[in-house]
Amino acid sequence: MTNDLLIKHISRNLTFSKTEQEEFCKYFFLESIEKKAFLLQQGQVCKFEGFVVEGCFRIFTIDKKGNENTLYFAAKDWWLMDIDSFMNHKPSDLNIQALENSKVLIISQKDKSTLYDSLPVAEKFFRIMFQKSIVAWQRRLIRNHSLTAKERYSHFIENYPEIASKLTDRQTSSYLGITHEFLSKIKKKSQAQ
Repeated sequence: MTNDLLIKHISRNLTFSKTEQEEFCKYFFLESIEKKAFLLQQGQVCKFEGFVVEGCFRIFTIDKKGNENTLYFAAKDWWLMDIDSFMNHKPSDLNIQALENSKVLIISQKDKSTLYDSLPVAEKFFRIMFQKSIVAWQRRLIRNHSLTAKERYSHFIENYPEIASKLTDRQTSSYLGITHEFLSKIKKKSQAQ
């Protein structure tokens, strides 16, 4: 069943009764996204929050020079959205692209608001998720400012091997904030050791 993963996810963070789980899940709809297709593109307003049930997504920007800068990846059991666009109804600076055929449970802003009214514990759940995402961003910023490129690469490979295995070197280097050529040198040195 499609909602099983979402139910397991919410249950790891809060205790929901069976009735509350059903109420929570009824506001989400399943969307299938083909490999390389976009769930969101720069310039569009993000009108959803998504929970990945299958596959993997890359969340990135494209700068004025055409360079892609990856902010994060969202694999199975992860959330994705552009929070600034979602909350402020402004055009997104982000692209959300499927790296493989993927499935995501989507909740609209209107449905999320209705969910809060019908199930107040849902607001607590999303607050906890928001706090966890802020912690993750903070840790990533600290790593980006305090670790070498080689250390950042090692951390990524060790902590997210499933995601790393799905990526091209260009996508990995974009996430690490280094050039593709520099990543190749790091990988060669690591393999030689």
